[in-house]
Amino acid sequence: MQKLFSAGAGTYYGDPLFFLSVALHRLLPREISRIIQVDLDVEYRANIRELFDEFDNFPEGAVIGIAREMQPVYRHIFWQYRKEHPGTKVGDPPPDGLPGFNSGVLLLDLEAMRRSELYNGLLEAGAVRRLADKFHFRGHLGDQDFFTLVGMEHPRLFYTLDCTWNRQLCTWWRDHGYSDVFDHYFQCNGHVKIYHRELQHTHPPGVAQRWCC
Repeated sequence: MQKLFSAGAGTYYGDPLFFLSVALHRLLPREISRIIQVDLDVEYRANIRELFDEFDNFPEGAVIGIAREMQPVYRHIFWQYRKEHPGTKVGDPPPDGLPGFNSGVLLLDLEAMRRSELYNGLLEAGAVRRLADKFHFRGHLGDQDFFTLVGMEHPRLFYTLDCTWNRQLCTWWRDHGYSDVFDHYFQCNGHVKIYHRELQHTHPPGVAQRWCC
């Protein structure tokens, strides 16, 4: 999986740490049924209990709660699939498109993950490879690449958190080729509950890393 969703050994997302969320239901004791995983580069503007309450909104079949990616990074990564499938929603912005996910804030229903034959089947190397081949996908962002790729084929596994629970602040892609569409991804209305400052790792590998804000 790391070969598909990181830029290689020694890179930021090459560390196995960034893939734990994908299989955390297999690692933690069974008495732990739900967990919230949040990046360190966030600022809270609401009680975290309110975020935990979002578990109650999961529809049948959903195992993970996650917000949409707010930059056109997956528009970029899915370029070949988009070229071969004119009119696809893959990589398009909200509200009708499929912009991918950002794993800075995750609600993991571990019990649902354990029960889901569909989700566990997707953890097999062959299943992931087939999806990656179908979408011509080669990512560099760890677990959120996996969730994004799976979400394109099996959206019912995910409950989409409102953008106010993961208000991303990085604007790198606006200045690197996507200024014409950037605001369609970046828009987020409502009272922000979590700001995500984002260390600059959402750009392609090889570009210097820095803080976005």
